[in-house]
Amino acid sequence: MSNSPALNTARARLNQAHLKDLPKKTRDNLRNVAIIAHVDHGKTTLVDAMLWQSGAFAAYKKQEEGQDRMMDSMDLEREKGITILAKNTSVRRGDTIINIIDTPGHADFGGEVERGLEMVDGVILLVDASEGPLPQTRFVLRKALQKNLPVILLINKVDRPDSRIAEVVDEAYALFLDLDANEEQIEFPVVYASAKAGRASLTRPADGGMPVEENLDVLFDTIFATIPAPVYHEGAPLQAHVTNLDSSPFLGRLALCRVHEGVIKKGQTVSWIKTDGSIERVKISELLMTEALERVPALEAHPGDIIAVAGIETITLGETLADLENPHQLPLITVDEPSISMTIGINTSPLAGKSGKMLTARQVKDRLDKELVGNVSLRVLNTERPDTWEVQGRGELQLAVLVEIMKRESFELTVGKPQVVTKMIDGKLHEPMERLSIDAPEDYLGVLTQLMALRKGRMEQMVNHGTGWIRLDYKVPSRGLIGFRTEFLTETRGTGLLHHVFDSYEPWFGELRTRGTGSLVSDRIGAVTSYALAGIQERGSIFVEPGDEVYEGMVIGENSRSDDMDVNCVREKKLTNMRASGTDDSEKLIPPKKLNMEGALEYCREDECVEVTPAVVRIRKVVLDGAERARATSRAKKNNQN
Repeated sequence: MSNSPALNTARARLNQAHLKDLPKKTRDNLRNVAIIAHVDHGKTTLVDAMLWQSGAFAAYKKQEEGQDRMMDSMDLEREKGITILAKNTSVRRGDTIINIIDTPGHADFGGEVERGLEMVDGVILLVDASEGPLPQTRFVLRKALQKNLPVILLINKVDRPDSRIAEVVDEAYALFLDLDANEEQIEFPVVYASAKAGRASLTRPADGGMPVEENLDVLFDTIFATIPAPVYHEGAPLQAHVTNLDSSPFLGRLALCRVHEGVIKKGQTVSWIKTDGSIERVKISELLMTEALERVPALEAHPGDIIAVAGIETITLGETLADLENPHQLPLITVDEPSISMTIGINTSPLAGKSGKMLTARQVKDRLDKELVGNVSLRVLNTERPDTWEVQGRGELQLAVLVEIMKRESFELTVGKPQVVTKMIDGKLHEPMERLSIDAPEDYLGVLTQLMALRKGRMEQMVNHGTGWIRLDYKVPSRGLIGFRTEFLTETRGTGLLHHVFDSYEPWFGELRTRGTGSLVSDRIGAVTSYALAGIQERGSIFVEPGDEVYEGMVIGENSRSDDMDVNCVREKKLTNMRASGTDDSEKLIPPKKLNMEGALEYCREDECVEVTPAVVRIRKVVLDGAERARATSRAKKNNQN
C-alpha cells in the first residue's frame, strides 16, 4: 500500500465528517473479538472449546471421529501445528452472537493479525501460564493497544506442572506498562483457563491446578462485560471494509468485510471504492455470513456483522463497499514493512521437469501475483533475470510456507538463500533487528552466549527461574538468525525454545560468518553409488543415499572443513576376475541427513540455492560448472590479498 498511515488516517477523518450529526446506537446482541497470542499458547484449542460448549459441533460428524483444531483447515496448518491464516467463526450464547477471529501466533504471519484486528472491537490476549509473555505477545499486544482495543488477559494452561501463574500475571502487567498502556487499558480482567479441558475461572488456582468452574461460562460472561458492542450511526449510508479475501469453487473470489455503517443486501448495487480512490458500481451477487463452521447465505447484514461478499472479481484488501449515492471511503489497511527477502524463479537444474508440471516463468509469475492478492505483508519485485523474482516477507517461515504450498501445487522452483531487506536512513545503511527470547537448561548458557556473540547479538536480560532453566533476551541482527534454529537445536540437544520477532532498524553491523563448514559438491552427473559414498562419508555428513540422481554443482553433503570440496559420488567399483582374499565386506554407510525445505533454506550459503520439486528438495551451487567456480574463488582470494 503506497499511502502512508498518517495520510490514510487524515483522509478517513475527512470521510467520516458526514457522521458527526447522526445519533449513535449500539448492537447489544453482537460482539466481535480476536484471540491473539504467541505461537503455541493455545488459541485454536480455545476456539475449539468455545465452539464445543456452544453446541456448534452437534451436526459435525468429523468431530466425533476425533479431529481437533477445527480452525486449522489447511493441510500445512495441521502438519506444522500452527495457524497460518486468520479465520473467523461465530458462537451463539442465548440471543447474543460472538464473532471470533482466530489469528496466527507466529511472527512471520503478523500481517494476518493486523488484518484481523481491523474486524473487531476487543481482544483476548492468551498467555501461557509457564512460558509467560514472549516476543510475539509483545507484537500483537502493541498492535491492539495502538488501535485502543479493550483487552481480556487469559492465562492458559494453568494445569501445567511447571506453571507459575502469579509471576506470569506480573510479567503481563509489566508488558502493558512497557508498551505505554493508558489507565483504561491497564484495568483489564484476568481469566484463568485450561483450554484443553474447556474450563475457565476468575479465581486464581494453585500452580498446576485446574480452574474452579467446570466450563467456559465465566469467559463468555467476561467477553459480554468487557468487549463493547458494535457502535453505528442511525441513518448513515453504507460503509463496509474489506479486511480479508477468500475464494469459493462455486462463487469465485470472496471479499470478507466488516460492516461499519448502514445495511448491505443481496442483489444490491453498491459503490466499490478502490485503493487509488476511483469508484465503480458493482452488484452484490451473493451475501454470506458465518454460523459456527459454515458460511450460510444471508439476505442482508447490519453494522458490526462480518460477511463474505461474492461478485467482485478484482476486489482487494483495504477497499470499501459504500452507498451508491453517497460513497465515503474507509482508511486503507497498512501493515509493517517486510524484513526478509529471497529470490524465486523457474527450475534451471539439469534434472528440471522430472516431477513437476508447472515449469514456465509465466506460470510462476501468475502464481506469485495471485498470492499478492490476499497477502498484504508480501511484496514481489522484478530482478535482472526475466525468470526470477524477489519475494519479500516478514520472515523465513512465511516465505518457506509459500514455497511449500507452490511445491504441492506441482511447481518446480529455484529458491535463493533468504536475505535481509536493508534501508538507507540519513545516508547510512540500516538492517532489521530482531528481539529474541531463548529458554534453555542452564547447562547450555556458555554455548548459547558463544553462539549469540558470533551473530553480534546484544544481551538485554537474563533470568534464572530457579528451576534449572534460564531465559535470555537478546537484540540481534535478522541476518544472524537466518539458519540459526538448526544449530541452536543441535547445541541444546533439542531441549531449547527459541522465539523472535522484528523490532527495529539499526546501522549495518558488518560481516557475519555464521556457518563454519563448507559443502561437499558433486563433480558430475549420475546415480549415487554406495561404493563412492563409503569413501566420502568420512569427510562430513551426507545428504544423499545410493540410487539418488545427482548432477555437477549439486551439494551432496556438509564438509567438516570450512572450504568446499568437489567429490565423485557416482564412482562404481571396478570388476575383476581375480578372487579377493577373504570375503568382500559390503560398505557400511551412515544413514543420510535428509533435509526438508526449511532445513535446506537454513543450510544454504550465499553462493548456493535450493531446487524445489514436488518429489525432492536439493541444494545446489548457483554456478554449476566446477571450473568456473574455482576461477571465481581464486579471483576473490586475489582481491582480498590486494
